[in-house]
Order: sequence, then structure tokens, then C-alpha cells
Amino acid sequence: MITSLIPATGAAVDADALHRIYAYPVTDRPYVRFNFVAAADGAATSGGFSAGLGNDGDQRIFAVLRRLADVVLVGAGTIRAEGYGGELVDDDARSWRRAHGLAAHPAVAVISGSLNLDPAADFFGRAPVRPLILTTAGAPADRRTALERVADVVDCGTDAVEAPAVLAELGRRGLPRVLCEGGPAVLGDFTRSGTVDELCLSISPLLAGGDGPRIAVGRSPEDAVGLTLSSLLMEDSALYTLYRRAG
Repeated sequence: MITSLIPATGAAVDADALHRIYAYPVTDRPYVRFNFVAAADGAATSGGFSAGLGNDGDQRIFAVLRRLADVVLVGAGTIRAEGYGGELVDDDARSWRRAHGLAAHPAVAVISGSLNLDPAADFFGRAPVRPLILTTAGAPADRRTALERVADVVDCGTDAVEAPAVLAELGRRGLPRVLCEGGPAVLGDFTRSGTVDELCLSISPLLAGGDGPRIAVGRSPEDAVGLTLSSLLMEDSALYTLYRRAG
């Protein structure tokens, strides 16, 4: 049973309440929500995968976040590590989305400056919607040609994929509610460009140890980005935070 600590209601948080808590605000631009899970000691993976850190409550929130999004945005490294083959939402979610004026399945976009992706992978072969790959003008031409057979490939930078260009492309495609599921390099890039609106961070009651990644890597921004805690939920000693960019 998920309960709310902030605000402190004392009542169980059901599916309808989760939809209210995580509803996207109405904006005239793409709104970027990142979702991560980390162990209590800061580890972003356990056994090499982030999935080893989550519990049932985390999975229920994860499903709601996908249900609400126009597009699921991920880095190529996350695709290679986690697979992402097949449907990302279930039948109930598709019905809910249709009833609320959304496409049955969210769009799926991948950031890949090098286009180091296998066009024969399940991610493409079992894709419920044609993937969008956001890359650079300098990406290898042979990889681009191979991937264009299974995905839309769009340049969002010359030598590196630029977060503002990514968001401009998603906005042009009518995909303003952005859910980014990783990886750490993507969060680092978006943080530096000042384009992170929300961070949903689940904190698992585990000491995972190891030398795995943090949830964000890369160069630091000139100034740390301030956040405000909007919601804090709990189940079985796991904490589910919702931070919004301050100001």
C-alpha cells in the first residue's frame, strides 16, 4: 500500500490519486520529466540493471508515468542495456489513453549521437510504434541508412545531440509531455542545458554497493539546479519523490 508523507494525508494512495499527483501541467512547450530509481547508498543499478532496485510500488508509479506521457525518451545506452522490446504499456493503459484523448501507445524516441544501435534488435522488430532516433549530422552514414529502414532518424545537433533541439523536434511532432527514462548521460546533458522540469526519483531501501553509475554523469552545470519537493510517497520503506525545478 502506497501512502503519502508529503502532503501527509494518512490515506492509501490509489490509482486515481497517482494520476492526480503525476498529472502534467498545461504548458505551451515540451515539459520534461525524468524517472530514475536509486539505492539508498546512491547506486543507480544492482547487478548491472536498474530493474533490480524497484519494488511493486515503484512499478505501479512507473506504469502511471508511462500512461500519462506523449513520448518515452531514452538514451541508446539504456536501449542496449535494458532491451525495451515490445509494448511499453498494457491493454488497460491503452484503453485509458484513448479515453483521455491520447494515442494508444506513447511515441518512443532514442538519443544516439553515434547511431550505435542494431536495426535487427527486438526494440525495432517488436516496436508497437515506429521509433524516432535523435542523432547528429556527423553520425556514420552507413548506420543512418540501416536504421532509416526501421525508424525515423532526425538530426538534433552537429557533433552532439543537443537537448533544446530534441525538445524542439518533439514539440514539432506534437509530443509535449516527455517522460525520460535514462540514462545517466541524458540526465546530465539535460541538466546542463537547463531543460529538466521534474525528477521522479524512487529511493530503494537497499545498500547495493559496487562501482556502478549515478543517475547523472558528465560535466556539471555552471550552477546546480534547484529543486522543490512536490510529493513524497512511501511503500515498504521505499520512498518515491517528485521534485520540480524551483522557480
